[in-house]
Amino acid sequence: MNRVNQILQPKGYLVAVGGAEDKGTDLEKGIIERNRLNFFELGILSNIINLIDSTQKPIVEVITTASSIPDEVFENYQSAFQKLGVENINHIRIRNREDTANPEYLERLTKANCIMFSGGNQLRLSSIFGGTEFLQILKEKYYNEHFVIGGTSAGAMAMSNTMIYEGNASLAHLKGEVRITTGVGLLQNVIIDTHFDKRGRFNRLAQAVAGNPGTIGIGLGENTGVIVKNGYELTTIGLGSVIIIDGKNIDYNNIADISFGAPISVGNILVHIMSAGDVYSLQERKYVGRSVNVPVED
Repeated sequence: MNRVNQILQPKGYLVAVGGAEDKGTDLEKGIIERNRLNFFELGILSNIINLIDSTQKPIVEVITTASSIPDEVFENYQSAFQKLGVENINHIRIRNREDTANPEYLERLTKANCIMFSGGNQLRLSSIFGGTEFLQILKEKYYNEHFVIGGTSAGAMAMSNTMIYEGNASLAHLKGEVRITTGVGLLQNVIIDTHFDKRGRFNRLAQAVAGNPGTIGIGLGENTGVIVKNGYELTTIGLGSVIIIDGKNIDYNNIADISFGAPISVGNILVHIMSAGDVYSLQERKYVGRSVNVPVED
């Protein structure tokens, strides 16, 4: 493969998910038809499978590096993808940097149509995969092939070049309480946060953007995500909301001048709220309308 050309638009797709996506566990409970609709037509995992080249029998590899219970997490995804008709679901069980050089894992990566990064601790993803041949192959496939990379919770947060790795939401209005490092770099100039609706993380993402106004913050609700096409076109999927925080118009920002632990002030920050079918352009930094191809629940 050729080395990645960052100027070219990638041929592949990213699917960043806010966590707690429906895995079909409620199909036999409650209102069955509604559960079936939510999982098979509106569901996050269904959207991921639908992105795979329809001429191929999909090979899905689940990477559980971020999780402390990798085998249990894989079994949950295996069951969910099987419900969606996928037969070839495998587990790339990378636990340390040495594992990333396993020839079997590298070969399976080259043959995969879709990679799914589980949730857990995003710092494990950046520290284990950063600078490895495994990550280089992953990026080359993303740029040069019809290849789908999904990531939920930590797996979504690590996709960006700038990554939040720690920060108590209740203290996130105070300078220094949001800690940032480098992610795996599949997306540039964005910062992704997850479980956005359940854990009150607006201030956390706002502080990250205030410290990096050139970036765009993407806050993903649970069972909600964005499909990233061409490296910049975001389409919302799932049942919740996606919050976009843009710092381009900030006209007052005290974060550089106050001491650590002092409350931050930010003026004229731009916020968008998106639901399923809404489209946002990272390239143009604006909400651009709705997609006719994404089903929404009545």
